[in-house]
Amino acid sequence: MPTKQKILAMVMAGGEGSRLHPLTAERSKPSVPFGARYRIVDFALSNLVNSGIHSIYLLVQYKSQSLIEHVRKAWVLPPTLPGHYITVVPPQMRTGQEWFQGTSDAVFQNLNLIRQHSPDLVLVFGADHIYRMDVRQMVEFHLERGAEATVSALPVPLAEASAFGVIDADERGRIRGFLEKPEQPPAMPGRPSHAYASMGNYLFRTEVLVQALMEAHERGENDFGRHVLPRLVAGGRLYAYDFGQNRIPGIRDYEEPGYWRDVGTLDAFYEAHMDVLGLEPRFDVFNALWPIISSNYQGPVARFIDARVDNSMISAGCLINGATIRNSVLRREVVVEPGAEIEDCIIMDHVLIRRGARLRRAIVDRDNIIDWNERIGHDPDQDRARYHVTASGIVVLPEGQPFGMLRTSFGQDS
Repeated sequence: MPTKQKILAMVMAGGEGSRLHPLTAERSKPSVPFGARYRIVDFALSNLVNSGIHSIYLLVQYKSQSLIEHVRKAWVLPPTLPGHYITVVPPQMRTGQEWFQGTSDAVFQNLNLIRQHSPDLVLVFGADHIYRMDVRQMVEFHLERGAEATVSALPVPLAEASAFGVIDADERGRIRGFLEKPEQPPAMPGRPSHAYASMGNYLFRTEVLVQALMEAHERGENDFGRHVLPRLVAGGRLYAYDFGQNRIPGIRDYEEPGYWRDVGTLDAFYEAHMDVLGLEPRFDVFNALWPIISSNYQGPVARFIDARVDNSMISAGCLINGATIRNSVLRREVVVEPGAEIEDCIIMDHVLIRRGARLRRAIVDRDNIIDWNERIGHDPDQDRARYHVTASGIVVLPEGQPFGMLRTSFGQDS
């Protein structure tokens, strides 16, 4: 990537995530925890930082305090280096009394930041997907073609493409049109079994972006995918970058090539967690050459006492005493008492699981106490009467109330 290119990233992190409710009842979608120690936003930010892009504005809106606190603790770039910052930007209402009305409107309301920094290129990325991407390769593609704007495109099987916004492009990647969930999606060039799905990640020449946003605002338009990009097709050099060609160092042979998941539903969120488990996971979160960066937790290591644990991720500060854990992810400071059984579950921070409790195919949000001999995921009718249950049968418990770790119960009759 030419060193003269000055790049500014605008990361869209204001998503409400209504389909992830109740996990988004108290937080935005990008701040929802993922895996044993991450939040969803960490993947987009890690991709940018690992790609050498350090000038980042994080545009927030919906229930943003959790995300703001996470960024404050986990994402402090060296302040002594010019252009190294990750700055949270809530709606400033510089153009009126309205919050962000859409993706393009969010960037339009922050045109002052773009003008202030005068970048050559502006990245507009989403903050709610699980993937690795070397953004430099997309930038190189953009510059080689003299593009005015480039859209990151995910190859998906043609039979599944009707569920996506599909890009119609020629053999050099130049975009001819956008189709929203078409019944007969066009195949991607050179690969008739697949179609291009838009990933919601965009790269613009700065002057093109500024002009397009001003025109969209005048027309009352507010969305990149529905408004701004389709109008650039006819008059501009708009290209699709094939994400399937992106190469990341350190990827293992057993991983799914070009892994990318939109964890916008509870079932997709759950399945993505299952993808990081196993001896040869589809998505291996450990990659020393392309790390996923997150908070620097300073608590104790996990402890296991007479425990049986198989194919699971157990985070720091956990205490597993005389319990059985299978195919599960436990985040920080989870306490599991003797006789409890946890199988195919996601257990978030500061959860206490009492003696004899049995959980199966459940997502338990933070600060919950699971009572003695409780059964969750074993009786569908009972689960639906008490909790949210997804179409595939995943039981989801909302965030509880902070209670502190009751570690004194261990070794005693409760």
